[in-house]
Order: sequence, then C-alpha cells, then structure tokens
Amino acid sequence: MSQTPQKTPGAPILALGSLWGLSEAALGMYLRQCASTVSGSIMTGAALFFLAAAWTLSPRIRTVAVVAGLAVGFKLFDALLLGLPVLHGAVGNPVFAIVMEGAAFVLIVSVISKSLAGKTLGQGLSGGLAALVAVNLFPLVRYATGVSACVTGTGYPLSLYYAPIAVGLSVLTVPLGRLAGKAVSTLRVRPAGERWLAPAAVALSAGALALLRLL
Repeated sequence: MSQTPQKTPGAPILALGSLWGLSEAALGMYLRQCASTVSGSIMTGAALFFLAAAWTLSPRIRTVAVVAGLAVGFKLFDALLLGLPVLHGAVGNPVFAIVMEGAAFVLIVSVISKSLAGKTLGQGLSGGLAALVAVNLFPLVRYATGVSACVTGTGYPLSLYYAPIAVGLSVLTVPLGRLAGKAVSTLRVRPAGERWLAPAAVALSAGALALLRLL
C-alpha cells in the first residue's frame, strides 16, 4: 500500500526560525561592536537547539536554510532598528555565525548514522561536533565581512577560547531541541490553525524585538 507523502510543517518551522532570530537579538541586545566573553558560545548552543527542533519536524536541508534565513532576517531587522550597516561587526559577524552554524549542523547530521542519531547519546554527540565545527569556521569571518572575529587580550579568537562552553552547551541543547521538535509535532493537529501561526509568530517576534530596542 502506498503512503501519502507527509506535508512539510511550514508554520512551526517558520515559528522556530522567528524565535531563533529573536533569541539572537535578545542575547546580543547590548552588543554593538564585539561579542562579550561567552556570549557567542551561548548563542551557538541556542542556535543548535532551534536547528535540531526544526530538523526533527522536517529533516531536510531546505528546512535548515529556512530557519537560518529567518534568523538572519531578524538580525538585519535588528541592524535597521539600531541604525547599523550590514557589514558592521555586530551585524555581519553574527550573520556569518548563523550561516556557519546551519552548515555545521547539516554536515554533522549527514555523517551521523540514523541509529546513533535516534539515541540521546548520539544527538548529544552530533550537537557537540556541530558546535566544534561552527566555532572553528567562525574565524574565517574576516574574509566574508572584512571584520575580524573578536579576540581575547592575547589575540586568540573568542570562539576558539570558549569553544568548550559552546560544545558543552550544544551536547545538551541538541537533544533538548529534538524533544522540543517532537512535542511541537504532536501539537500540529488542526491544519486550519497553522494558517495564522506562522505570520503571528513572525509578527510577534518582530514586535518583541522592536520593543526590546525601545527599552
């Protein structure tokens, strides 16, 4: 018996992307130049949570592209609110980080076996590896934006200096993201209700971001 193809859960994915974008702005709301100590590592852990949740709903590369694209869109909206140029260090560098986190996640989930990925241990491993790849790619940001990665007093990139924190957090946030994705999937029972979920999530997240900047 042939099975009906499962519809891509577009509304929850757009909602997750919007929440990721809002969290990026909230975590970095006081950053106008460079990342502060462990803030970048915390953002990496948060990013992989949303990526894992979205991947659980729809394990496709385009899903990662959509949620990462929304997060980038919110960062650009934040730049507009702050009156900052796109290639400013507080804008272009986080955008590059978002892209690298998405790419690192796709790379790792593509090489982790399905049997291992179905276990909490495997999900934690994939999170840690994705974070490790992402933080090592981030110093390349100067070739993309012209702005070097933030460094410690000794000139060592913060993303590498605090890499253990990013990895440790991501070991936890990816399994949690997978659980969140499963929970969201069980709530999608009325397709009619999803018609307003995506625009509402985007609008509410954008409004919350604008409100944060007014405070």
